[in-house]
Amino acid sequence: MKFSSMMILGLGVAVASYAEVSLSTAGGWLESAYAEWSPDGSDSYNVYYSGAGKTDVKVDAQLVRKYGSIWRVDVPGLKAGDYTLKVAGVKGGKEGAAATTKTLSVKAHDRSGFAFSNGRVPGAYKADGTLKDGAVVLYITESTKNTVTMDVATSSKGTKTTCKSFQGILNCYKKGYETTPLDLRFVGNVTDSDSLVQGDMVIDLGKSETSYVTVEGVGPDATVNGWGIRVKNAQNVEIRNLGIMNVNSDEGDNIGLQQNNQYVWVHNCDFFYGDAGSDADQKKGDGALDCKLSTYVTFSYNHFWDNGKSNLLGLKEGTTEGYYITYHHNWYDHSDSRHPRVRYYSAHVYNNYYDGNAKYGAGSTLGSSVFMENNYFRNCKYPMLTSMQGTDVYASGTKRDPTNNGTFSKEAGGTIKAYGNYMEGSYTFIPYGATSYKVKGVETTAASQGINTSEDFDAYVVDSRNTKVPSTVKSYDGANTYNNFDTDNSVMYSYKVDDAATARDNVVRYAGRVQGGDFKWTFDNSVDDASSDVNQPLKDALVAYKGWSGTVIPAGGDEPSSSSSAKSSSSSVPVSSSSAKSSSSEKSSSSSAESSSSEGAESSSSVESSSSTDALVASMPLHGESMRYVAGESRLEIYSPVAFRVSVARVDGRKVLSSTARVVDLSRLPTGVYFVRLVNEYGMKTLCINKQ
Repeated sequence: MKFSSMMILGLGVAVASYAEVSLSTAGGWLESAYAEWSPDGSDSYNVYYSGAGKTDVKVDAQLVRKYGSIWRVDVPGLKAGDYTLKVAGVKGGKEGAAATTKTLSVKAHDRSGFAFSNGRVPGAYKADGTLKDGAVVLYITESTKNTVTMDVATSSKGTKTTCKSFQGILNCYKKGYETTPLDLRFVGNVTDSDSLVQGDMVIDLGKSETSYVTVEGVGPDATVNGWGIRVKNAQNVEIRNLGIMNVNSDEGDNIGLQQNNQYVWVHNCDFFYGDAGSDADQKKGDGALDCKLSTYVTFSYNHFWDNGKSNLLGLKEGTTEGYYITYHHNWYDHSDSRHPRVRYYSAHVYNNYYDGNAKYGAGSTLGSSVFMENNYFRNCKYPMLTSMQGTDVYASGTKRDPTNNGTFSKEAGGTIKAYGNYMEGSYTFIPYGATSYKVKGVETTAASQGINTSEDFDAYVVDSRNTKVPSTVKSYDGANTYNNFDTDNSVMYSYKVDDAATARDNVVRYAGRVQGGDFKWTFDNSVDDASSDVNQPLKDALVAYKGWSGTVIPAGGDEPSSSSSAKSSSSSVPVSSSSAKSSSSEKSSSSSAESSSSEGAESSSSVESSSSTDALVASMPLHGESMRYVAGESRLEIYSPVAFRVSVARVDGRKVLSSTARVVDLSRLPTGVYFVRLVNEYGMKTLCINKQ
């Protein structure tokens, strides 16, 4: 049997393969690993993983999938560490030669925040990322969404009932007698099922403290398309790695925590437009990820794509006691408002990336206490607002005008404590007691504006995260004070906080689905930073999105049954594999077209040949890197979270410039077409420009 090997230069990942199976890319991600390969005439493939003290553990066959000429496997449920994946072709029921990846580094999810208080670990996974003992895994595809079944305990005597469809199974869990951890794994693009409740999946566990449920997607393309997810009367719930788009349910939220929920973790999801609602502020859909009457909640590493209303928090709680939530490492990518919009709650909001927000960042009302820590704000119009004071009532000029201003229905204020936040661009922010502050990014004195910043302020800024806000600091309307929950050891949790710039880079790298998801879009900051209008090309692309809705082909080539499940134990943890190579949409302008040569992310690799050298060149999409050509000023603007080099070449391949600067002057170059190449430790990105 002939053996060949390939080293991917610059990425530290290599692929070894037999000629029969040609692996094209492989990598480690957050508690998962993946690989892609080209077909070799096999009927199907078996995939095995080795690592963490296990050798050749066969992954669930339901999620080895074919996308045109590409096969892919995703393996969730891995604890942090080093692994290899082995792919073996199956022909006529017999397994042939295998290809094995070199070592893949798998990282742990960040299990921080209030959802993990009191020793709870929400969902069907353990704290180390492996499935809980005895967990049942059900695979949901477009073809099995109405037919998948599970026997669920529905009485105190343990009587089992065969429940059909994913919603039917959850309805049986609502009775509160089933304690088996449940993992619903969605595969590909899944549209409305027959059993939705007013257009939503409803996770109602009957207030059971012993039910543990995870709803997750597998791979970059798992998509909830046309329906939402509603959580009520539930504890120990995890929702992760899903893209949610085009929601048209009666409630209208992409994901909504409605009432009586505890210990809920929603993370690594992509939130897109929903269908327009009847209200003027619902043109982009209703809430993306809302929370009401629920406590001990964490929302982390989610990616919000130009949503109008991202995170409503609180509604009719009527008390500031006992409601706790954490938002960390979320990417508010040109979303307009509510990041979050807070009533009553104690909210810890840290290490989030506010990226071109047309209306405001976080807002505090009705006695809420909000700790804003080490967040990164880029062109966020009003980073922090407290209702009926400060910028909220001075927004249109130098005169206090609560009648014509006010963002939050004239509700009484809460209090925001701020520490370590970074702000850049055009923004307005009034700190407590400041003699000067920024108005639209320009330093302005309080005296010139006639503002008493000890009464009219947006946030109380501290020099240390452990500093308490004194009780003498009160909201202008309502005289509400900060409760200092964040310095109360009986309430607060331990966590690791990044500085704001590092947080931004980590958010860009890991927020959203595996490898950033299969749907790609490039915003035009010069337009989208300040606009809260529907981005019609983006809307059209989402409505047109079809994704993958084919049939999984398990080993042996037989069609799967309508119910696909697996059960775990402490000795053998079954994991699944999935594939994704779906359509994506990118926005380009007439002056430049930015491209990435493959889809990938951390520890990812692919190979292309280079006509200019005999070497193999690593090429992959990067982690938020961007190159922007400002035609009128003949300059390049470059962002990269790590060290980089940029080179400019003519169409004949001759290099004319090389630089490591973030702003590169091209004014001396002759007119013509040029190719710009950005290279860093993650790979390469190319931009074609037409210099006039």
